[in-house]
Amino acid sequence: MTPVRWRNWAGNQRAAGVEVVRPRTTGEIATVLHEASVAGRQVRPIGSGHSFSGIGRPEQVQLVLDRHADLVDITADGLVTAQAGMPLHRLNAVLAREGWALTNLGDIDRQTIAGALSTGTHGTGARFGGLATQVRALQLVTADGAVLDCAAAANADVFAVARVGLGALGVLSTVTLQAEPAFALHMEERPMPLAEVLEDLDGFMTSTDHVEFHWFPHTAMCLTKRNTRVPVSEGLSPLPRWQALWEDELLANGAYSGLIAAGRAVPALVPPLARFASTALSPRTATDLSHRVFVSTRRFRFREMEQAVPREAVPHLLRELARLTQARGWRLPIPTEVRYAAADDVPLSTSEGRDTAYVAVHVPARSDPTDYFTTFAALAGEVGGRPHWGKEHDLDAGALAQRYPRFAEFVAVRDRLDPTGVLSNAYLDRVLGAVSPERGPVGGRPSAPGC
Repeated sequence: MTPVRWRNWAGNQRAAGVEVVRPRTTGEIATVLHEASVAGRQVRPIGSGHSFSGIGRPEQVQLVLDRHADLVDITADGLVTAQAGMPLHRLNAVLAREGWALTNLGDIDRQTIAGALSTGTHGTGARFGGLATQVRALQLVTADGAVLDCAAAANADVFAVARVGLGALGVLSTVTLQAEPAFALHMEERPMPLAEVLEDLDGFMTSTDHVEFHWFPHTAMCLTKRNTRVPVSEGLSPLPRWQALWEDELLANGAYSGLIAAGRAVPALVPPLARFASTALSPRTATDLSHRVFVSTRRFRFREMEQAVPREAVPHLLRELARLTQARGWRLPIPTEVRYAAADDVPLSTSEGRDTAYVAVHVPARSDPTDYFTTFAALAGEVGGRPHWGKEHDLDAGALAQRYPRFAEFVAVRDRLDPTGVLSNAYLDRVLGAVSPERGPVGGRPSAPGC
């Protein structure tokens, strides 16, 4: 097999000389891992490559699940089982046709189910958890080729941690999610002064079901998005196609692309152009199926750091970012995004044990974010910030163990399931520590099914 080159969506993670395998069945996944284990080779599973961190970077063998991406079953009570390589946008379309929907989604749907779960993907909504909280069962192929069926009542210790597993425990083969009857979202978008939003942040972010806002650096303005859950039976009134094309494709994506291009050519143009863009926004409303409202299209490439922080920390964090943006002379053409999520019980979820606010900062893909990201990470670290696993950060296992009360629980299961580091790479060695073989492997290897 001819070695290939790989790069992620943003282009900041690259690898060369990689062997790529595309298994079609659980049995084939098990064979790949068992053979790698015997040969002492390392395997990294990859989804869409949308992570900005090195979590998916292959070092020897890359396992791609694009041929293991079909729907398995939808039950009468909304339990949907799919092969882990299915992209979220395909799953959303299948569920909508059958009258179901996922409870919450992030704003990008290009990720595979496995990739979204493994990195802790979340949406927004003060009462709603991330995608991992919707998982009811999963099938995991471990480093030696063992196939584990995991749920609350079967391999419960593995299930507890594998809902956000970083691809470190094994390769997800199938996932069962709890869907709910299809619902619509009434969308309200309008510009607001940042000071007004921060004056009663909790009140604003809990004013309806799913709320977020995007602050434009170099300005005092933000774009607010409030989505209220309504029955589909009340009718849909989506944006006319021409309006969506004009506002989302030409104005929003076009404006960001223009800001990025202008900033690259003449950095001094970024602040006045950002101020103009923030004043050009107009209010709009629409009602459409939930997945069509949750998801946004991104036509421009960027790099991202996102930190999960206590909700009460957000006003100070944003005010400091605004002050430092001016003091440091940063030129930031892409807005900062703020979302909420409910506490959950998943050990490496960024919302484990606490109600959370997510603050995400961005730079153009071909720029150097070091000063900006390092400063933002330090500010978030002062309040116990937890970095999104799929986005850029420089923390190691020692620091992360201080921010996740159940960190050792996860690492113990990782060491047991992959005692020789078959599924590891440089990123996982940094954030989890190298494997500790003395803990010993999981019990005997079950036979692998052929489906």
